Amino acid sequence: MSRYLAIDFGGTRSRAALFDGDLRLISRAETLSRVEEGPEIVLERLIALGKSLMDAEGEPASIGIAAPGPLDTAAGAIIKAETLPGWSHTPIAATLSRAFGGAPAFVENDANLGALAEYHLGAGDGADPMIYLTISTGIGGGAIVNGELFTGSAGLAIEPGHMRLTTPDGGIRRWEELASGTALGQLARRQLRASAAPSVLRGLNSIDGKAVGEAAWAGDEFALDCVRQTGTRLGLGLVNLLHLFNPAAIVLGGSVMNLGDLILNPARKVIGEQALYEGFVSEDLLRAAKLGDDVCLVGAALQARQYADNRRGA
Repeated sequence: MSRYLAIDFGGTRSRAALFDGDLRLISRAETLSRVEEGPEIVLERLIALGKSLMDAEGEPASIGIAAPGPLDTAAGAIIKAETLPGWSHTPIAATLSRAFGGAPAFVENDANLGALAEYHLGAGDGADPMIYLTISTGIGGGAIVNGELFTGSAGLAIEPGHMRLTTPDGGIRRWEELASGTALGQLARRQLRASAAPSVLRGLNSIDGKAVGEAAWAGDEFALDCVRQTGTRLGLGLVNLLHLFNPAAIVLGGSVMNLGDLILNPARKVIGEQALYEGFVSEDLLRAAKLGDDVCLVGAALQARQYADNRRGA
């Protein structure tokens, strides 16, 4: 039976998994990416990670690689990425292919593959159109339209975290600068400096989105207010996506979603107030992602299997 190698290459961690033809997980491994060491060393580490999963049954039928964008998917290259300083037009697919006996390889935006996985095997459950968002350090996402991954004319869609929103002071900010985990931590630090509000956060050496979330769950009113403000900004971006795509479902993943209703209730309130028409808001619109940290691995395996099937049918 054919086997498929999936690689999830991130700015912090890299994961690899081997799947069988029915997309059952055979083996899995992960390591720190250490991207500051440069493309050559990092790609060698990715190859070694993948090799650690292989056995006497031979090379994979194909290789799917999830990576941060922007990407040149036709060339199989990372053009550049905010999380990969110094990387430019790096041929990741060709490099992996050569290392695994010429097995065909492709690279796709990690959030796009997350969308594919949640649509077929997760919370999307065939919802069409479907938007998938991963909200953590930044905001990434992918879209399924007419049952297919929507990637745009140059393969660069979608980048929801880079939608522009105006702020009360007249500034223009990217959505992920306002509604991500990073944004939550920055908001809390800024407001602590500007006020005398009591908070357990004042006793911490480092205040990030995770710390704010933990304080909010513990009932800290200052932290709860920061979460509510971030949830409002999250809702504004969601409204824009509703009006653009009229999705049947928006599947939400990433570490910020551990806040649950603390952040989603303010977002729902904004959606209720700002949606053009109630028909945009289905009862089961916002759904929690189901596939966790392995969502991009599953999506890469799905694409790898399809890629191999297409080549066999060509």
